[in-house]
Amino acid sequence: MSLPPPVPDRISVVMPCYNAAPYVEEAVRCVMGQSWPEVELIVVDDGSSDHSVDLVQGLAEIHPGRIKLLHSSRLGPFPARNIGLKNCTGKYIAFLDADDWWLPDTLEKLYGALMDNAVDLAYCGWQNVGDGVTSEPYVPPEYETGDPVATFVRTCPWPIHAALMPKSLVDQLGGFSERRFSAMDYDFWLRALALTRRIKRVPEVLAFYRWHDKGQVSAVKWRQVLDALTAQKDFIRANPALVRHLPKAKMRDLTEGQVLRQAYRAFWKRDLVSAHKLFRHAAASRSYALRDLRHIIAALLPLSLYRGIVNLSDWKRT
Repeated sequence: MSLPPPVPDRISVVMPCYNAAPYVEEAVRCVMGQSWPEVELIVVDDGSSDHSVDLVQGLAEIHPGRIKLLHSSRLGPFPARNIGLKNCTGKYIAFLDADDWWLPDTLEKLYGALMDNAVDLAYCGWQNVGDGVTSEPYVPPEYETGDPVATFVRTCPWPIHAALMPKSLVDQLGGFSERRFSAMDYDFWLRALALTRRIKRVPEVLAFYRWHDKGQVSAVKWRQVLDALTAQKDFIRANPALVRHLPKAKMRDLTEGQVLRQAYRAFWKRDLVSAHKLFRHAAASRSYALRDLRHIIAALLPLSLYRGIVNLSDWKRT
């Protein structure tokens, strides 16, 4: 008598949703259309005022038993994800926002990388898309063959929807922190790295991240940079053994040095609110050199005067 085929592991996909009516149907359909046969979708609507809920409910009727629709009230995407995590029944977890999407075989390939390599986390390449966005497909380096600690301290390694991990690891992490909204995905991946370096890359672009000019958590540059700095410092403080091999000068360059570089980037883009905030931070942390002094001094002025000086300088150049 032959044994029945094994039941495939269930993958739970957590999707926060807020006023995503133009995109949520595409996002839900891409989850329901995954080639991996056992996928559940937990959508957490965070108080949408458009018809996002109606669209999700309609799709839930088409896919009975596969879509859970939960509700929160303007808590933000990370608390919404935490609500979704509490309602997952899958052995593995992936995240997809309501305006992003995957290729049909994304979950299958990420799951295959986990199983074939006996690792705790699989990640893939991605592409930023959206109106007016020009971005090439990007496959990240094979972090596991280098120094993942130095790489992760330098920058967030991948977007929220470009990885798959066991629910047991997510449970160990306690879900997402809710302290620094614009860098909590970065904080999540740093804390995951503290628990395991057993990761594996799928060297393909399988995820697509939709960029919006307005309303995006990461759109306020100065807040994003300083929240990322907090996540970095929290990781360094909590994991001294992991970062011990990094010289102090390199560590400072990866953290405070990054703030200064982003200050210049904001300045050249004439995002003067961000430049003003970030140069002021560099002044307070004393993380600047003599060549930076004119920018530091200017940023110590009130924002209105700082803007006036920059605008006057621009006018003189024309």
